[in-house]
Amino acid sequence: MKKRFTEEQIVRIMYEHSSGKKVKDVAREYGISENTFYNWKKKYGGMSAKEIVRLRQLEEENANLKKLVADLSLDSMAQKELIKKFCNPE
Repeated sequence: MKKRFTEEQIVRIMYEHSSGKKVKDVAREYGISENTFYNWKKKYGGMSAKEIVRLRQLEEENANLKKLVADLSLDSMAQKELIKKFCNPE
């Protein structure tokens, strides 16, 4: 899924709301739904642009680590099956 807004843009949109603009006006101006705004607020509320960039980096690193663990788990299971097959001939 392609994201239309960068984290820095989202921070700027949040700042506009905190400076007094209504959610409905901000959403209309940027072409987003109010639900999208509230999802952003839940995820990014109170964060600076640097913190959001760091959050994205950590999420990417976490995804890579999860893939690595899944690959290693599959390798381990395959090795165990091979050991069972060759060590317990029936």
